[in-house]
Amino acid sequence: MHSFKIEPADFGSPSVQALVAENLADLSARYGGTGDDTPISALDFTPPQGAFLVAVDDGELIASAGWRRHGDDAELKRMFTRPAARGRGVARQMLTAIEDSARAAGCHRVILETGDKQPEAVALYESAGYKRIADFGFYAGHDSVLSYAKPL
Repeated sequence: MHSFKIEPADFGSPSVQALVAENLADLSARYGGTGDDTPISALDFTPPQGAFLVAVDDGELIASAGWRRHGDDAELKRMFTRPAARGRGVARQMLTAIEDSARAAGCHRVILETGDKQPEAVALYESAGYKRIADFGFYAGHDSVLSYAKPL
């Protein structure tokens, strides 16, 4: 097992977009459709509006996560770990890096939407101190949406 590093990335880069496509395919397999229809642009993850981070292991992208401003909050988006890298604590370290980045940018909380067909994500967020909040985003009102927040 190699150690990995977490670094900023350009959301529009081909390697990041390939990882995002894997993320969307995973969501599509769980929920159907295209996986996530939330409007997102590369500008959402450009400072000071947000940031996009990747975990890199031996030159390969193994995980991603970004945040974008939502008022005084940072909205977590595109959190994903490739299956081969799961179980190594990568997602937890990515979440911590997102929180640190959002805190440094002056955000008050991290908020997120996930779904009831992602039990591993729910377990991660709850174990990291996230609490359920009223649905707020693109999927507010959908039966399977679960919204969370954590104060920074």
